[in-house]
Amino acid sequence: MTARTSLTVVLAAGEGTRMRSSLPKVLHPVAGQALLAHVLNAAASGEGSQLAVVIGPDHEAVAAEARRVRPDAQTFVQRERLGTAHAVLAAREAIAGGADDLLVAFGDTPLISAETFARLRAPLRDGAALAVLGFQAADPTGYGRLVVENGRLVAIREQADASPEERKITLCNAGVMAFDGRKALAIIERIGNANAKGEYYLTDAVGIVRELGLEAVVIETSEDEVRGINTKAQLAEAEAVMQARLRKQALEAGVTLIAPDTVHLAADTKFGKDVTIEPFVVIGPGVSIDDGAVIHSFSHIVEAKVGKKVSVGPYARLRPGTSLGDGARIGNFVETKAAVLEAGVKVNHLSYVGDAHVGANSNLGAGTITCNYDGFLKHKTLIGEGAFVGTNSSLVAPVTIGKGAYIGSGSVITKDVPDDAMSIERSEQSIREGGAARYRAAKLKEKAAKGK
Repeated sequence: MTARTSLTVVLAAGEGTRMRSSLPKVLHPVAGQALLAHVLNAAASGEGSQLAVVIGPDHEAVAAEARRVRPDAQTFVQRERLGTAHAVLAAREAIAGGADDLLVAFGDTPLISAETFARLRAPLRDGAALAVLGFQAADPTGYGRLVVENGRLVAIREQADASPEERKITLCNAGVMAFDGRKALAIIERIGNANAKGEYYLTDAVGIVRELGLEAVVIETSEDEVRGINTKAQLAEAEAVMQARLRKQALEAGVTLIAPDTVHLAADTKFGKDVTIEPFVVIGPGVSIDDGAVIHSFSHIVEAKVGKKVSVGPYARLRPGTSLGDGARIGNFVETKAAVLEAGVKVNHLSYVGDAHVGANSNLGAGTITCNYDGFLKHKTLIGEGAFVGTNSSLVAPVTIGKGAYIGSGSVITKDVPDDAMSIERSEQSIREGGAARYRAAKLKEKAAKGK
């Protein structure tokens, strides 16, 4: 049997004015990913699957995000805002290609899953012309009601048009629909705009399907899964739902979350076995944490790789480009960026390691700084295997510290240090006997003269 082909059209043209932000609505993040990215990741992919994203005028940033997440995505511009059916027809060229299934989704529903999309398409294989996604609303006020008779969807009734009996219905329209792709264009093109706003509503497709003697059905999902985002408050609510989902997944995968509700995860966080996350940890996008690692409290990690049995924190910050080898230790108030620390490296206190490569089993003492920026360009620090850098040292890049080299505490290193060499850079210490007493006396006299 030939595999069915599918086209997913994602509507992402909304300005999101209620978000009160210059950022297009679908680019606001939930769990470290744009709303649009979540939807595109859930859309069907692979052989026989096509993806079209409908964007607004001058929304090149939305198009770029779509291509980043799904390089196979086509983008189409909706130049006028004349309703959801009008938005779908912006992708007419893709729809006319005649995929077996057409699924219409929205770019502001980040909690929807690939499994739900698949369930929505399933009735099309059995002859339905249209499948509508619905949910049981705790409070249906304001939602379109799904009117079902004998297991078949007969209408989507908007709140203003619903009868008193229909307003009692709690099965509501989520907006997401799947069409028989061979009939979709003919159905959507018949939708008119004879309504108060003069717009073309995709919900009218149900009536048209009925007029054509075809079948429309409802597939149910949870209310949480189809939350649309129109305000910052709704964005925060969706974040809370997503975080609860991600924590549950982590716990089920064997991650120890000592205080789960205090841990913030990203949608793409990858965990190995026997990982422990202490309270009040923030993990941003692009993070992988390998077997046996421990992330101590109040640490913040973004775009970083944490190796096996690594210890991070407390109060550590791993910035993008950090890679920690197995058994490395990153301690209190240590910050890393664009830094590779090989196996067994120790940076235990109050240090900054940026644009650096640190060889295995090296030790960087408290207050070690790689001075990587000269005000114009970034420069690299290379530290060899087994090197020891004493407390309160500044390594002024570009500079290389050789294997087994020893840097004395308080040094400012501006020149390369060979393997197994010792380098100490300090001004000569001077001692002035009685100097402190004389200084205090002079200052007290000065203060008295000023009447203080």
